[in-house]
Amino acid sequence: MTLVAILLLCVGGVAPGVTLTVERGSNLQSVIDFASDGDTIILAAKTFEAFPTAFIDPLCGNCQEAQTPIQASIGFVVKDKALVIRGKSRSETRLVTKAGYGLYFENSVGSVVKNLTITGGRRDSLEMASDAAVFVRNSRVAIEECDIVNNDHVVDATPVGIAGVVGREGAQISVTGCTIANNSWDGVALYRGASATITDCVIKDGRGAGIGVTWDATCVAYRNEISGYWKGIGAFESAWVIARNNLVHENLGWGIIATGQAYMDITNNVVYRNGNCGIAPFSTECRGRIVNNIVVGNGWKEQWICPCVGVANYGDWAKWEFRHNIVWENVEGNYWDIRDQTGLAGNISEDPLFVGDGNFDLMADSPGLHGGDSAIYNPDGSVSHIGLYGGPQAVRK
Repeated sequence: MTLVAILLLCVGGVAPGVTLTVERGSNLQSVIDFASDGDTIILAAKTFEAFPTAFIDPLCGNCQEAQTPIQASIGFVVKDKALVIRGKSRSETRLVTKAGYGLYFENSVGSVVKNLTITGGRRDSLEMASDAAVFVRNSRVAIEECDIVNNDHVVDATPVGIAGVVGREGAQISVTGCTIANNSWDGVALYRGASATITDCVIKDGRGAGIGVTWDATCVAYRNEISGYWKGIGAFESAWVIARNNLVHENLGWGIIATGQAYMDITNNVVYRNGNCGIAPFSTECRGRIVNNIVVGNGWKEQWICPCVGVANYGDWAKWEFRHNIVWENVEGNYWDIRDQTGLAGNISEDPLFVGDGNFDLMADSPGLHGGDSAIYNPDGSVSHIGLYGGPQAVRK
């Protein structure tokens, strides 16, 4: 292994540190262990394989009793320091973790993972293990321009697989510009007080939820495309979720769901062709607002977990603001267990007039142009469009 260490001032406001350039050799963990807080590790265009070790997690992310020890395995470990780990390219630099907790961060405040692929996880046998390609606990980590893919291993003993990213106790995560695909569980799963900002990602082809936020976790999700999961975006237990300008489509069950005591701000999304229902308040205690969304074409799959409609209400509808949405041509109707909202609070049932198949921009005569809530504005200061291209976090053309 060639290891070049150069003292330099890093650009972009990062504190001075050492840059370690790894050109060949496979024991990346030894380089991580050698590096000091604030260092940068630059990885060549090659594959780096982990040597996984057994691990007892003293806490359980999704058990009723948090203090439940879990047997798991761990791949690459960044602990008690912050590192920048940057690949030459996301297609050529590959981390193969071969573990349930693939790239694991603990007590790492300020780490960055960028421009590489994380793959090859191996599912642990215990159902309650929070397996993930990237696992973050008590750390602040930025994951940028990465492919988190093909962590698709499963075991017969459990239906649960490997998530793309898991945030646990004390995690503060930003996930930007990533592809999270073909993993065997959630795209991003947040538990036990974790928080995340997820922007401009493609999250597709897994099980569970594309973005699942549970217990007292919080999430802001802007401009993501989410497809191919059992549910697109979900807020569970007492979670808080802000979901804006996301394209949520072709999921098997729900598009967007809130349950438990969760709060959701569901604004300027397109919820299109999900298998059963588009948007569902799923408990009497969940609450929030549903504003400026386009909910179209949902219900193509035989009923599984909710009616094949646009908006299915299982909750206390009085706890939800529902304004300026286009709900149109859902297979078994636009609404279930609530009165038809057409003509109320700016809601309409008309063809949104998308530009074309797979292009969710609006045509010049679309009823969604400047048809949104007058308290929400486009970036140019005009009244918001309905759908992806409206509001302050609009999808960029």
